[in-house]
Amino acid sequence: QVQLVESGGGLVQAGSSLRLSCAASGRTFSSNCMGWVRQAPGKEREFVAAISGAGSRTTYADSVKRPFTISRDNARNTVYLQMNSLKPEDTAVYYCAAGSVSWTSSNLNTYPYWGQGTQVTVSS
Repeated sequence: QVQLVESGGGLVQAGSSLRLSCAASGRTFSSNCMGWVRQAPGKEREFVAAISGAGSRTTYADSVKRPFTISRDNARNTVYLQMNSLKPEDTAVYYCAAGSVSWTSSNLNTYPYWGQGTQVTVSS
């Protein structure tokens, strides 16, 4: 059974940093794109960042391109999202997702596996 478990969310002040982690189990995703997606209250899920299977390529939403960094450790079957300079508009539930392709993808339909999400709240 495939599981993606996120951790690292919390309540922080604007300008702070958080590092989200996503540990995968049940199968190896070293050849698959991994991504982070967020959903703010009352809004649709929004692509945040993705990393290719080998970790050589990354893609970011324009809104997070500079302060956020996605990385992965295939030996640990884990993907990370380092979030710096957080803003109140970054408040959302952040989901980890494993893709069906090896390259980076911002198309949420290419992610068949999803975690339960971790809450990130940024106060002003």
